[in-house]
Amino acid sequence: MSVVQLGQYPPASHLIAHISDTHFLGGSRTLYGTVDTDSPVRRALAQLERSGLRPDALVFTGDIADTGEADAYRRVRGLVQASADRLGAEIVWVMGNHDKRAAFRTELLGRAGSEAESDAPVDGVFDLGGVRLIALDSSVPGYHHGDLTRSQLDWLADLLSEPAPHGTVLALHHPPIPTMIPLMSILELRSQARLAQVIAGSDIRAILGGHLHYATTGMFAGIPVSVAAATCYTLDASAPQGELVGQSGGQSINLVHVYDDQIVHSTVPLGEFDVATRFDAAFLARMQSLSPEERTEAFSRQVDSAGCVA
Repeated sequence: MSVVQLGQYPPASHLIAHISDTHFLGGSRTLYGTVDTDSPVRRALAQLERSGLRPDALVFTGDIADTGEADAYRRVRGLVQASADRLGAEIVWVMGNHDKRAAFRTELLGRAGSEAESDAPVDGVFDLGGVRLIALDSSVPGYHHGDLTRSQLDWLADLLSEPAPHGTVLALHHPPIPTMIPLMSILELRSQARLAQVIAGSDIRAILGGHLHYATTGMFAGIPVSVAAATCYTLDASAPQGELVGQSGGQSINLVHVYDDQIVHSTVPLGEFDVATRFDAAFLARMQSLSPEERTEAFSRQVDSAGCVA
């Protein structure tokens, strides 16, 4: 059956699955002795495959490994690659403050020789069917805060001098927006003013970030910013003021739907939950078979508790 447009918007032209802060450890060890890093990633990929959605890319915005161990990178790469092959999706790995550039290059990107040994930032450009995805390495070796070098900003400005067919999405680990958790402000992205000068007025339509371990949104240089919560553990945004509390719960990923005139970011909680109500695919097919007026009467008109038209 052909797709029937039920509302004002046609289907999105592109879809990105935005995943962040997996923090894998070597040898399948648990993080802090209690956090199972692998299971939430398996859950996220299983939920994506179950959905029937076919993202153009799986974008991981940093802190792929917690201490940069080669075994951790190999394990997460194997797990993600198998799912990406089934989904037909490209994988985009973005450097985070916990990642180590040499092992990141060899184990995730498959690079060898002098390039792998370089300590230069790991930046990249990807063509997702006309949407340009720029991966920008905001890590500072030996530190947890983020920053960007002058050469990176010059490189970015040069790229942006020519627009992409469907615009650009910028992905980096440290999001250029305020955080509600004071201690995390120490670890924020520096040189934000210089970055704003480079990207203001460009064809960048969205900025994807991680690092904060809770889902949040904001604006930077007139561009929407969307932060995906970590899959490993999240920060409790309702913790007492002044405290930084990590919790084994609330993990999620984001879906980024790209339309001609806007980009929509949706948060997908990870886990199994009790079903409260359900309209199945057969019901959707029935709605698609009706006229717009019939659909309004069948699904939009309110009924009272006795099932009578209100």
